[in-house]
Amino acid sequence: MKLFDVYPLQPIAIAHAHGAWVWDEQGNKYLDMYGGHAVISIGHTHPHYIKRLTEQLGKIGFYSNSVHLRIQEELAEKLGDLSGKPHFQLFLCNSGAEANENALKLASFHTGRKKVLAFRGAFHGRTSLAVAATDNPKIVAPVNQADHIIFAPFNDETGLETVFSEQGEEIAAVIVEGIQGVGGINEASVAFLKKIRQLCDAWGAVYIADGIQCGYGRSGTFFSHDYCGVDADIYTTAKGMGNGFPVGGVWAGPQFRPWHGMLGTTFGGNPLACAAALAVAEVMESESLMQNAAETGTYLMTKLKACSGIKEVRGRGLMIGIDLTAEKSDLRKRLLHKGRVFTGEAKPNVVRLLPSLALTRTEADYFLEKFYESFQD
Repeated sequence: MKLFDVYPLQPIAIAHAHGAWVWDEQGNKYLDMYGGHAVISIGHTHPHYIKRLTEQLGKIGFYSNSVHLRIQEELAEKLGDLSGKPHFQLFLCNSGAEANENALKLASFHTGRKKVLAFRGAFHGRTSLAVAATDNPKIVAPVNQADHIIFAPFNDETGLETVFSEQGEEIAAVIVEGIQGVGGINEASVAFLKKIRQLCDAWGAVYIADGIQCGYGRSGTFFSHDYCGVDADIYTTAKGMGNGFPVGGVWAGPQFRPWHGMLGTTFGGNPLACAAALAVAEVMESESLMQNAAETGTYLMTKLKACSGIKEVRGRGLMIGIDLTAEKSDLRKRLLHKGRVFTGEAKPNVVRLLPSLALTRTEADYFLEKFYESFQD
């Protein structure tokens, strides 16, 4: 049997990794400024992470959500403290798409409505409703097409008001990334996010803050939406939550009343996933990784903005987009094959930086050196 060929693969096979570095089968060393798509939050093979998972595997790896799993309660308490949202409720699942799917379902149950407002450039996942709310028609199969999804321009307050004035009584939820990842590292303005809050309150809609890629400390605050000074009704998390172990979460405000059978999952919140998420939270706290993300990200962006020839540098913390001119469109390939640095991309010419939140100043300087070399080639 062959693998189903849906991924454009780089001609590199990674054999092992540690911290911010990965090695291929030939022993070549690469700086990982991509983090496996913003997943590696505390660094590869962190010793505390390995210890937590190994100890848990020696106790119990899995049981279903039909019994009390105390480690779920431990995780919920830890995340409430770390995020500053102890009054929220946590539903554990397996991925970002699943988190967004359940968040939208919860909003629909709560409001009795079915329309969802999303934005141009949005990416919320590849499952049924999540992909329908994703602004990429190419990956929306006919079976996923839904006439109750509304797309509005991103960062357009007037457009937002127009949609609500015309359809506000039918809108169940507004779902928005604080910083669009796949869309090209586009940061939502404070005024735009406050306008979403204001209109959701006025029309009884649910504000869903998609923090799958931009959350979990990556922006320098726990949720990237935190910088706007308002609370969402629901937050979604995944990616960096488990440092590579599949785990996601729906963070529901106190106004949502659960009932048995309302949401469900087989593997979500299993003991191994919770051990991974606890290890991540503990390392983030003990090593002050949110502060490091803010400081190292500011340092990188300041240096990059001083580089003439770059169209724009966008982002916050360690979620950075370097927008290049068309003639520099192959820079990411040069960085990988000549500089041995992994980065991400967004069409048409944006290099995305999504490294571990533990990235050091020395590693940041190494990246800058390789970037300047590749940029000048």
